[in-house]
Amino acid sequence: MPKTILVTGAAGGVAGFLRHEFGQVYALVLSDLRIIDDLGSNERFQAADLGDIDALRALMPGVDAVVHLGGQSVEGPWDAVLGRNIVGAYNLFEAARLEGVNRVVFASSCHAVGFYRLDETISADAYFKPDSRYGVSKVFGEALGALYADKYGFDVLSIRIGNVAERPVDRRRLTSWLSPRDLAQLVRIGIETPRIGHQVVFGMSRNTGSCWDNAAAYRLGYAPQDDSMDHADTIDLSPPDPSDPAQVYQGGPFVLAETGGDPWKR
Repeated sequence: MPKTILVTGAAGGVAGFLRHEFGQVYALVLSDLRIIDDLGSNERFQAADLGDIDALRALMPGVDAVVHLGGQSVEGPWDAVLGRNIVGAYNLFEAARLEGVNRVVFASSCHAVGFYRLDETISADAYFKPDSRYGVSKVFGEALGALYADKYGFDVLSIRIGNVAERPVDRRRLTSWLSPRDLAQLVRIGIETPRIGHQVVFGMSRNTGSCWDNAAAYRLGYAPQDDSMDHADTIDLSPPDPSDPAQVYQGGPFVLAETGGDPWKR
């Protein structure tokens, strides 16, 4: 029998790629506030609000692992980020614990480290430099993963997702591009790898010349099939404007969203 995987935020674009890539590999429980009605034979839908821990607990019976994609996906007002990504992430982990589900693939983000420069090479254990309230919420989610692994014996893979798309669209995303099939491979590693504890990896394809060192993922058996540089001939590779922080920092325009100050002073 295939494993049963709960996917939160299942109406979003990243989940759409996963649903396509997984095909009949897993039985999927899809959850979101938006109704999904184009269900495959291996899928069922159950609505739940991340703010309602009882509704989240009701998703868990029979589930082998959770792929947590739900919540606020961009920068926004603090109340929205707090409720959806911080309270919501806590509720998700705690609901899983209470119902005996101890494996989570957490959709973290490159924005947890977005204030590193594009000309710096960092590994997945680089210290946090969030570029936004959204980035701060992903730091919190990674910390939850570590807590639940160490305290409750969870297996958690936190994937600092870059840009999931069919192809990269600009110079900065040559670093952060993640093809749908490489995304699916990383998520499967999080679902299937025994005794993973808590691990953080970058959600990127092979991406020659990237400013991210993804050795942590390779140690888990990740073998990406795609390279952003295969699409470089379609992208403007002009040098970045050094006066534009959105071109200089790994977080791109997120570093400018409601900065309240000079992003060069850090």
